[in-house]
Amino acid sequence: MIYPTILSGGAGTRLWPLSRHAAPKQFLRLVDPEQSLFQATLVRMQGVAEVGGPILVCNGDHRFLAAEQARAAAVAPQAILLEPVARNTAPAVACAALYAQSIDPDALLLVLPSDHLIADQQAFHQAVATGARAAGAGFLVTFGIQPQGPETGYGYIQRGPSSPLPEVFRVARFVEKPDRATAEGYLATGEFYWNAGIFLFRCDRFLEELDRHAPDILAACRPAMYGAVTDLDFLRLEQAAFAASPSDSIDYAVMEKTDRAVVVPMEVGWSDVGSWSSLWEIGPPDADGNVIFGDVAVRDVRNCYLRSQDRLLAAVGLEGHVVVETGDAVLVAPMDRSQDIKDVVIQLSRSGREEHRSHQRVYRPWGSYKAIHVSERFQVKSITVNPGSALSLQMHHHRAEHWVVVKGTARVQRGDETFLLTEDQSTYIPLGTRHRLENPGRIPLELIEVQSGSYLGEDDVLRFEDRYGREEHGA
Repeated sequence: MIYPTILSGGAGTRLWPLSRHAAPKQFLRLVDPEQSLFQATLVRMQGVAEVGGPILVCNGDHRFLAAEQARAAAVAPQAILLEPVARNTAPAVACAALYAQSIDPDALLLVLPSDHLIADQQAFHQAVATGARAAGAGFLVTFGIQPQGPETGYGYIQRGPSSPLPEVFRVARFVEKPDRATAEGYLATGEFYWNAGIFLFRCDRFLEELDRHAPDILAACRPAMYGAVTDLDFLRLEQAAFAASPSDSIDYAVMEKTDRAVVVPMEVGWSDVGSWSSLWEIGPPDADGNVIFGDVAVRDVRNCYLRSQDRLLAAVGLEGHVVVETGDAVLVAPMDRSQDIKDVVIQLSRSGREEHRSHQRVYRPWGSYKAIHVSERFQVKSITVNPGSALSLQMHHHRAEHWVVVKGTARVQRGDETFLLTEDQSTYIPLGTRHRLENPGRIPLELIEVQSGSYLGEDDVLRFEDRYGREEHGA
């Protein structure tokens, strides 16, 4: 049985301001308006025989987002493993392999980044079938993308001689991102492929090779996995043990050292969707070479990527630029500088600004909220509560709240009383009062919240009960 293992820990900083820490690129609908990159990865192996439920590996901050997107995609994960700290891909894959082996001693693990585009699903399935035969024979398989040009932003895999299996080659070496002249030389040989970070192997063989080449990682991951605790639909890896693992990629820790590495070449319409320029390359262009999303008006604009999320975006006389608008930020950059956007995110983080961390609309396991206006002693939010969902039973030390229902029905617990509110009705939650908001209906509950007080931070929350298992304090 093949268990797709989806790694979703990336930040996607080169796609700011759309991709942010609280909602990174894998959870965004960047290419398909109907599904995120993460959801596309979830359903990628559907319809293939001998495929088990996916194993998801993510951090705690994104656990509800991952679970909700899986539910919306009608995919039931085999497990959702939560990393307490970031330790790169080798420890993440090690824990997934240990888990899969515990439920299926003959399990094959198909490791997939959660934020890549694969346009030709049938060709991908054929490549996986070829890789599965090699993995069953004891090889550690990587998949090489047929290069479309001398790309300097990807690592490369050089194939060696043919293996005993058809369409499978020994790996001669892995190489780092080259300069353009070196990349052109690679393409001229016909022996090099882009490294997509997709792998397939038997769990037991991978763990044997990990123990041989990076034993410290396996020594940390075993107690992290065996000490994991169940938390709702999630499996939390034991924090101290996992944190003790060295941070390393699967490429460095195992694939570059093992003598069992093979590569399966494939042409599947692949993109790592790593920058705005890559989205421009794969997007549907208009007659002037522009890729446009949202409410955008242009005049004399060519070969640009223009995206509006919240407001009208107008551009005049541009060529070869990226312009992306969100409710709280606007990015303007030459297309050939789109790889440098991550430096802006670093600058925002160091200066203490929140625009690198989250959008105006913030998602929670019960729904979402959006800041409409923020002032020194008051702020206004729009809140959406999903049907059947409820906020925690909580209290604030520094603020009072006024709620006005604009759509749906709210069940309000305020102190010792519980009552219903419908459209155009309101209530007041005094400072220091225990309260809870719930949506008992079948449609989303929408309301306006006005907060007033001396401190309005999201950490002014003392929880008494929470169905989502969140910490006592915090948003």
